[in-house]
Amino acid sequence: MLSIIILSYRAPEMLRLCLSSLSKSLPKDLNAEIIVVDNQSSLETQFVAEDEFKRLKIKLIPLTENEGYTRAVNRGIEEASGEYILYSNHDVVFQPNFFKTLVSYLENSRDVGLVGPKLLNFNGSRQDSCFRFYSPWTIICRRMPFIPRAGNVVNRFLMRDLDLSKPRSVDWISGAVFMTTKAAIRDVGLMDENLFHYFSDVDWARRFWENGYKVVYFPEAKVYHYHGRSSRGRFGPLEFIFNRAARWHLFDGIKYFLKYGIGSPRNLAHD
Repeated sequence: MLSIIILSYRAPEMLRLCLSSLSKSLPKDLNAEIIVVDNQSSLETQFVAEDEFKRLKIKLIPLTENEGYTRAVNRGIEEASGEYILYSNHDVVFQPNFFKTLVSYLENSRDVGLVGPKLLNFNGSRQDSCFRFYSPWTIICRRMPFIPRAGNVVNRFLMRDLDLSKPRSVDWISGAVFMTTKAAIRDVGLMDENLFHYFSDVDWARRFWENGYKVVYFPEAKVYHYHGRSSRGRFGPLEFIFNRAARWHLFDGIKYFLKYGIGSPRNLAHD
């Protein structure tokens, strides 16, 4: 059985588009349950999930406050009963054969614990969605691209020096969309709720590697993803003062590096 978890936050129109694409792309012969976790739940979002898409028999988990990405994902996982778990943000449009492609891949790749699809912008271009592990220097170069050779640092972080046209092991994958298994989660544990929003996908991938599971970028499965980049705006180095999402990013980054130290892991055996 496949459990599909969708996280919604104050955007019923995006959820409507997501569920519409899911309804069209989910094969009828695939045993699946759909769980919508609604952060800071609204009546309009509840109407979309429970009335407009009643045929999908969605299990809605309304959260009265914005509990953040990490806790909301964990709430969905805790409610999931499937052997395979697909998580998605609400700003995703699923493509035909997406679900069967990923389930089939995990069925035949028992050493893979976490897999992410190819994310596309709505103009068809590829989004960056697989990465090398962060260092503090990476973050500085991303925030201050005018630093000499910052572009080289960022391009390496984004794995643009590698051929990403085929499946490959990577350090970590975007938390926008991923698939895993209940068995792997039992070994690795849930996401670290000490991280409110950012770095929880980085942390989780690192723990998958540490527990003997591969993390894989799988471009044969594709979705369209609206990427708002809420933590980056027009204020440059002052972003942390004026942008709440940027502050979340900063605080979660500090927690991540306090947990692991500033060095990148060197004992994770992958490509």
